[in-house]
Amino acid sequence: MNQQLIAPQYSKPEDVVLHFGAMQAQEYRMMRWAVEMRTKRPSEKAFTKAFNEGKIVRLHLLRGTWQLVSAEDYWWMLDLCAPKAKQVINGWMSSNKITIPDSELHEIRKILVETADQKGSVTKEDFEKALSAKGIKMDDHRLSYHIRFSELEGVLCSGELLPMKATYALSEKKIPRTEPIERDCALARLATKYFQSHSPATLEDFVWWSGLNVADCKNAFELIDNHLYCDSYKGKTFFLHENSRTRGFHKGEYLLIPPYDEYLIGYKSRDIVLDPDFKHYAHNNSGIFQPVIAYDGRICGNWSPFEKELNISFFMQEHGNEDTAVAINKYLNFKNK
Repeated sequence: MNQQLIAPQYSKPEDVVLHFGAMQAQEYRMMRWAVEMRTKRPSEKAFTKAFNEGKIVRLHLLRGTWQLVSAEDYWWMLDLCAPKAKQVINGWMSSNKITIPDSELHEIRKILVETADQKGSVTKEDFEKALSAKGIKMDDHRLSYHIRFSELEGVLCSGELLPMKATYALSEKKIPRTEPIERDCALARLATKYFQSHSPATLEDFVWWSGLNVADCKNAFELIDNHLYCDSYKGKTFFLHENSRTRGFHKGEYLLIPPYDEYLIGYKSRDIVLDPDFKHYAHNNSGIFQPVIAYDGRICGNWSPFEKELNISFFMQEHGNEDTAVAINKYLNFKNK
């Protein structure tokens, strides 16, 4: 219910993203469905409009991975989360034996800014051409790091939505500046958004999702502790926000869930909804997530969103294709609206 997968409360895609604070957006094409399936009337055109208008922003943020955030949350979340995200990226660079000196960082960023300023919305290929025009040859991996650092400095954010390729734009030109907030206030706000949208969840889940230090997460948890209540299930302590919805669950409903969706990736422990014996159907140990099907909250099958027939299949034998018509029609209608 709090994930907005059943009886969604919101009509606009930007309100869904605002509710979550941040939503995983690893799969460029499927992030649209991840948001819109949580609206009252899913529409790919509605997501595109909100994205192009800068109401929804895509960038590398939590855990150094792709996220969608609301324009309203963009600046304060960047202030709070960017320092840890930079540490993560520096760790990746170190493991790959890549070093980027400050002089290079500043030189390349200047070119990236000039290119985005001239074109408004640019692809990585546009950046490559601009660098090449200045006699700079750079492999794709290294350029990706430069782009990520520019995102975390609040210089670049997502540009217009293309069918397949990510684009970039200047943040200052696309997202209105908001007043900075104190760190404790930001921590409390992030924790509130997490537990409102992910309840029931554990403290460990919040640590995983946010990518922040454990000390920061414990501080955030204590700041909102009087708004949480706890419950135990299977030997674990779960917390629910006081604004969480706990009634009105719809039984007998199938959901076609995209890869990298918050329903799974938003938690460190997923065994409550995914039998450990079947977890390889949903994700591997390298962090690659697959499109899955849920029934009454439990993950029970897979589907192929880019295949004409969607290739519905189940790894739990008690489920059958005849029950999925409503879910299939919901997805197909989303693609046509």
